[in-house]
Amino acid sequence: MPKAEETILEVDLKALEHNLNHLKSRIPKHTKFLAVVKAFAYGSDACEIAKHLESLNVDYFAVAYTNEGVQLREEGITKPILVLHPQTVSFTTLIKHQLEPNLYSPKILEEFIEVASALNYNNYPIHVKFNTGLNRLGFAEHQVDYLAETLKSTEAIHLTSIFSHLAASEDLNEREFTLNQINSFKRIAETLTKAIGFKPIMHMCNTSGILNYPEAHFDMVRSGIGLYGYGNSEKENKNFKPISTLKTVISQIHDIEPGESVGYNRAFTSKIPVRTATLPLGHADGIGRQYGNGKGYAIINGKKAPIVGNVCMDMIMVNVTDIACKEGDEAILFDANTTAEDFAETANTISYELLTSVSQRVKRVFLK
Repeated sequence: MPKAEETILEVDLKALEHNLNHLKSRIPKHTKFLAVVKAFAYGSDACEIAKHLESLNVDYFAVAYTNEGVQLREEGITKPILVLHPQTVSFTTLIKHQLEPNLYSPKILEEFIEVASALNYNNYPIHVKFNTGLNRLGFAEHQVDYLAETLKSTEAIHLTSIFSHLAASEDLNEREFTLNQINSFKRIAETLTKAIGFKPIMHMCNTSGILNYPEAHFDMVRSGIGLYGYGNSEKENKNFKPISTLKTVISQIHDIEPGESVGYNRAFTSKIPVRTATLPLGHADGIGRQYGNGKGYAIINGKKAPIVGNVCMDMIMVNVTDIACKEGDEAILFDANTTAEDFAETANTISYELLTSVSQRVKRVFLK
């Protein structure tokens, strides 16, 4: 891999392919694969990731919001794109770009039918989410009859899939809760299928669901974090390759005398001679203030250099007292060895938050 000369996020597309192949190896051959590329493809680059995954023949993509789907269409992505959390104000734009909405409540369902009808659409593909325990979005089980009658009363839309979302699929201590969710979804699907006279695509599993609950693979699975290299457990992580490396360079080295402070609010005051290195990235780049004062670190010449004082907007200072290094040397925040999960744990958060926080001002470099 090339040595960093500035702050960059390297994205390894071969690792992405490895992760996709591993996930596919865990599901039946007939089961469709939906790749979740919301939030800038978990902080990497949604368009580049989607282009590569489309070349590898994934069946579907999912984004959170309409504008994310529009960007994919404008970059030439042709596979179906599910918008997980559309807002009514964006329905016309969504339809214009042939995106497929998740309709999760009576209000949003009826408003979408109204828009699609006004535009003279027939059988526009839609998806319906059911709430089986996450209590975030979705129709309740008691609304199945209403939903069936509404679907049968219009020709403007066609129900392509029904789905739900597991709340704790990575936590095997919550297995009973998860199995109750799965059984609830099966019951809902059976009732709705009988009422409407055909069977839509069923999907429920996220990455940990794919790995832990094969009985819930159904017709399609959805994966986000697994594609980007994380299996949500020490055991499963061994089968994945993190695709992203956040690296930068040492801008300047300072010798700090006893009694001198470093950074804003004088959050660090030295009691002994200390050497610090200043790195050109900060909380505007995704390394939040919660990583300051010795929690987070950079890897410089194979050794951990803890963050000194508060994280600044565009810079962090790290302790290199015991590390042989010079200005211009490379510093790694996370990679395939010291992972985003490892780094995130220092501030009691998760890899998802860290990865999706990497600012788009950080240059992306794709390794093919």
